Amino acid sequence: MKYDMVMPKMGESITEGTIIKWLKQIGDTVEKDEIVLEISTDKVDSEIPTPVSGKIVEFLANENDTIEVGKVIARIDTEGEAESMQPQAEAPPAEEVEEPVPAEEPAKTETPPVQEPAATDKEEKPESKKFFSPVVLNIARSEGVSAEEMESIEGSGISGRVTKKDILNFIETRKSGTTAPAAAAPLTVSAPVPSSVISEEGVEIIPMDHIRKKIAEHMVHTVHTAAHVGLYIEVDMFNVYRIRENSKNNFYRKEGIKLTFMPFLSEAVVKTLKEFPLVNASIEDDNIIVKHFINLGIAVDTEKGLIVPVIKNAESLNLTGIARAINDLASRTRNRKLKPDEVSGGTFSISNFGVFRTKIGFPLINQPQVAILGVGALEKRAIVVNDAIAIRPMMNISLTFDHRLIDGALGARFLQRLKEHLELYDPELQL
Repeated sequence: MKYDMVMPKMGESITEGTIIKWLKQIGDTVEKDEIVLEISTDKVDSEIPTPVSGKIVEFLANENDTIEVGKVIARIDTEGEAESMQPQAEAPPAEEVEEPVPAEEPAKTETPPVQEPAATDKEEKPESKKFFSPVVLNIARSEGVSAEEMESIEGSGISGRVTKKDILNFIETRKSGTTAPAAAAPLTVSAPVPSSVISEEGVEIIPMDHIRKKIAEHMVHTVHTAAHVGLYIEVDMFNVYRIRENSKNNFYRKEGIKLTFMPFLSEAVVKTLKEFPLVNASIEDDNIIVKHFINLGIAVDTEKGLIVPVIKNAESLNLTGIARAINDLASRTRNRKLKPDEVSGGTFSISNFGVFRTKIGFPLINQPQVAILGVGALEKRAIVVNDAIAIRPMMNISLTFDHRLIDGALGARFLQRLKEHLELYDPELQL
């Protein structure tokens, strides 16, 4: 029996995906939930598992093809020996295929060992540099491969991911007592993406990957679309600084996450956007589209560039809820666990370049939004407070806005009100 594998639907707003790389060849045998290809939708790359066990008999789409959701991209023969294979984990629904299996999932197998579940948890925590598929985890457990050994395996998959072949090769070399060979490059249906080339003149040519191309297109589009203007203002973060210093240890014990300044900034932005709804709008032709909900985008730096996941309906969250949402999205962004819908639908964005000690900057507007906030480094400086010199933690915040809709006066009033919200936090607040 032949099974038609289709381009999965990965979110309500996603209608197509681009095939970046096939990780299998025609004739390869695959198990259910084994990763077979990587696709890209705008800024998010997703690794796609096969829904069934069997043998790949046909590809109906090549690398770099953009395919509509629901269209057949491959056929898998599920008859014969392949049909008898037992699935290693429950397959995620199509719209959630990019979500890796949670850490607790491996514990549901019938033969839980004493030590391996803890190793699995360790490997799937956000701080781990590697993610292991259900197939790889099951093989590791059955063969007694430790967490340390798993981390040492060189992966041949996307971004160094350990594949089924990699774990089997490691086990074989471990049994034979020889040193594990270097991971081989994955086989693909078409030519691999070329690496950088250095000419005799010393000029290096580096082909852009898919995400960098999308970022470039998006940035050029925003420059050609919006009339960019920037303003900035200084903010005394003394009260916020005091709250954080007094609450950070207790907050970590209760929530398991670090308390940063970003939740305070985000909450203050939400309050200010409620008072200045035009800053939370967009422009469509000759119409102004005002959103009476706030989907807050927070720029996250990754190895492939900035990605802006979105906190949906941020106006419904308190300070702790915003902190949880920021930590969750940032962690899953860096570990490539975002859903495509989580990088769309933003109404306002924040870019925190201050983490790199940059004092001030004016980021480009994230279309179709009309403004973006830039957050500079927090540093202690001498300022005048009540006609006296005081040392205060100061921060520069900037607003880049689209002058087609937001005038300079409105932009300045927005920044001034945001400054007031930040400086009027109760310094005795306990979190």
